[in-house]
Amino acid sequence: MAEIKTTANAGSVDEFLASIEDPVRRADGIALKEIFERVTGEPAVMWGPAIVGFGTFHYTGTSSAGEWMTVGYSPRKASQSLYGLHGAYEENPGLVEALGKHSTAKSCIYVKKLADVDVAALEQLIRAAMERDPNS
Repeated sequence: MAEIKTTANAGSVDEFLASIEDPVRRADGIALKEIFERVTGEPAVMWGPAIVGFGTFHYTGTSSAGEWMTVGYSPRKASQSLYGLHGAYEENPGLVEALGKHSTAKSCIYVKKLADVDVAALEQLIRAAMERDPNS
């Protein structure tokens, strides 16, 4: 089985977020850290060089197995990539409309600016994602 390359590490989340050049993306990244920590009750942990994750679970896939974050995000150049919420998103269609301006692809939700989404709906998605079985 292949070994996963993106793993939790001891990198500083605060240093990573402070290093983001774009001021809006940086501010959104800091705000998302606070939201995810508050809702999940889990500390922010760096996964690889550019993903901030919260909580963990063990998975076994067809080509790899290991630990992965339950939910997380990455402040990419084009948007904030939100991980682990897609299953909860599909199970809660009312939240899809309430979330606001976003897009999806595969297992990610993409948000260009945090100001474009309803934070209460985002918090509900995070909560629902933490409560569901990530292996389902």
